[in-house]
Amino acid sequence: MGVDLRQVVAGILTLTMFVMLGQMIKRDHFDSLKETLPGESQDVQFDSGNTIMNDGLVKLSKRSKGPWMEDIQELKPCWSRTDFDEIERSKGYVTFSLTNGPEYHVSQIADAVVVARYLSATLVLPDIRGSKPGDERNFEDIYDVEKFMKSLDGIVKVAKELPKEISMRDLAAVKVPNRVTKDHIVESVEPIFRSKGNIRLATYFPTVNMRKTAQKSSADSVACLGMFGTLELQSEVHEVVDSMIERLRTLSRKSDGQFISVDLRVEILGNKNCHRSSSTGAKSCYNAVEIALFLRTLGFDTDTTIYLTQSRWDNSLSVLKDIFPKTYTKETIMPEEKKGKFLESEGSEFEKVIDFYICSQSDVFVPAISGLFYANVAGKRIASGKPQILVPADIPGTSATVTNYLSPYVAKKNHLAYSCFC
Repeated sequence: MGVDLRQVVAGILTLTMFVMLGQMIKRDHFDSLKETLPGESQDVQFDSGNTIMNDGLVKLSKRSKGPWMEDIQELKPCWSRTDFDEIERSKGYVTFSLTNGPEYHVSQIADAVVVARYLSATLVLPDIRGSKPGDERNFEDIYDVEKFMKSLDGIVKVAKELPKEISMRDLAAVKVPNRVTKDHIVESVEPIFRSKGNIRLATYFPTVNMRKTAQKSSADSVACLGMFGTLELQSEVHEVVDSMIERLRTLSRKSDGQFISVDLRVEILGNKNCHRSSSTGAKSCYNAVEIALFLRTLGFDTDTTIYLTQSRWDNSLSVLKDIFPKTYTKETIMPEEKKGKFLESEGSEFEKVIDFYICSQSDVFVPAISGLFYANVAGKRIASGKPQILVPADIPGTSATVTNYLSPYVAKKNHLAYSCFC
């Protein structure tokens, strides 16, 4: 007689639940696979009562069954428009494209704004390019143009398109690293801009680490504005995201409308970077079984509603659904009349945007995959008073409360967002 793998896994769940703790990664490694920040402060200590973190970052909710956490007050920007000097007369144009999804868009916007501001150049509204050839969209297909232009009024001049007398072939291509510095602009960008008059900018990512730095510069406030104050979804996309979140909350009545979002994409789990490191024993991502064990270990009820970023249902997710029956992908909760447009192809820009904004607004976010999606969702959540980001970690012993698994971005307040918001 055949044996159902899901039944076997479910049967041994209780016995293996605590074993997996010793196999999980250290939290700092998950935040940055290639970098460690010297001189970091120690982890935040937690009281034995485990109801409130000692610096007030997170408070456990008393109104719900399970280890849910309450939102905190939304943070206010540390920057002010009065911090910016009046912009000089525009001397040329900076063009660029948004690529690879919203987690990259926010960083690409920030770098372009910083460069255009320093050069006193006019920033041209970007187009949006997907990962497949020919997958191109206008900015207004996803984002609110008027909000974007208004947010930069008096900071950087913005044009909706390049003047017809300027050919794209005449633009000098310039690459800048993510979180570009004034020194890099002076040394590597400004000479080309002064010589050519107009440039096409592209951001590359030598690291996905979004930790704040100790050094402050005049560009910081501009970067903060670019990253956190410029992008909003256009109305139709906004409505789709809101309707999906409302659907998830309706399905979560037994947990007071609270739900968990998990960034788990099956195609990435097969990537060689997801395997355990032979030197450190660390991992950069988790499969459905490990996520199920992790959430049950923390005490989340089997009736908990879970949203996955996986584009379409995959059989490897069935174990997670057996343990948490209310596990959904976007195809099961999106309004039927919107599927034709927003689910037209796997990996579309619309799907990536929907995932990014649902993960930014869920009651708990669990990044099963390390990378820029995790880092920039964390930034958006921190800014909006939703620091409930849980990352598996190797905690000694057989029991631990949910606050022991808080992302170091939150527990250490070392995310770039904490430099931008007070």
